Amino acid sequence: MSEAAKIKLGISIGDINGIGCEVALKSFLDPRMLDFCTPILYASNKVISEQKKRLQLDISFQGISNAEKAQDGKINVCNVWKEQPRLQFGKATEDGGTYAIKSLRAATKALKNGEIDVLVTAPINKNNIQAEDFKFPGHTDFLAQELGGNSLMFMVTEDIKVGLLTDHIAVKEVANEITTKLVRDKVFTMMKSLREDFAIRKPKIALLGINPHSGDNGTIGDEDDKIMKPAIESLFNEGHLVYGPYAADSFFGSKAHESFDAVIAAYHDQGLIPFKTLAFGKGVNFTAGLSKVRTSPDHGTAYEIAGKGQADPSSFTEAIFMALKIFRNRQEFTELTENPLKKHHPKKRTKTQ
Repeated sequence: MSEAAKIKLGISIGDINGIGCEVALKSFLDPRMLDFCTPILYASNKVISEQKKRLQLDISFQGISNAEKAQDGKINVCNVWKEQPRLQFGKATEDGGTYAIKSLRAATKALKNGEIDVLVTAPINKNNIQAEDFKFPGHTDFLAQELGGNSLMFMVTEDIKVGLLTDHIAVKEVANEITTKLVRDKVFTMMKSLREDFAIRKPKIALLGINPHSGDNGTIGDEDDKIMKPAIESLFNEGHLVYGPYAADSFFGSKAHESFDAVIAAYHDQGLIPFKTLAFGKGVNFTAGLSKVRTSPDHGTAYEIAGKGQADPSSFTEAIFMALKIFRNRQEFTELTENPLKKHHPKKRTKTQ
């Protein structure tokens, strides 16, 4: 892609009965956003038109049949289906899941084929998306299968970054899922992302303990002593700036996270509760470790306010900017590593010089 070409930003619209379409469209109410990228929403003209009307949004778009026909300076809607699904704002319906999957599959296919450069996904309902051909607990697992790589659920802002050892699994299964290999794999994925996606040359990473007080030397479970500590020690001895395990209850409250480039939590709520407390509305869910860039806002479908025009697009807008930044950082990293500076050989001086 030439420097002059705008980044093609694909958007999957999520649950049509949630706030996904609303926050996506509101993100482009400011026409200056079109200076940064060319947005392509994977949905249908009919759905976007009805969302506009119901939400009273003064915004224009053009329908296209594929990403190649997208025009810079405009909001493009790639028509994935022709029928008109029924909108029922605030309700978890079968249609809501069906069309969320259709949008996601079309956008992901375009991303794999290089028709779009990055993908921002609007929120889905993890229950109504379940189908015979879609049995994933969320975006992360589906995209890991489709795009390849060692995925890491990575919640990020400019100031705080939190990754997860385990994400959408039951708490009772967490301890059984965490192994030395998993710890090492997630750490290496995070380090690679911090270098290539966030331009941090020598990442410093903290890991939180699995049990309260990191097990209190085996008094409250032995997983930290048997798994976390040996894994962290071996990584540190290999020259990586990896520390822990730290007791999770006081880690963020004491601002210890400010001494690290990123933090790895053992399970979903251990990492996301403090992250969303500190960064709600500004946070971005980034799937690190994949061959392509995907981000999403840090909130869900928000059925309780869907269709009321009350949704704040801040997190979705941040997800857009983060996707663009990561894409550019990856480009720069590739250029730097594939085209190292050639050694300079001074010209030989002649006798007359």
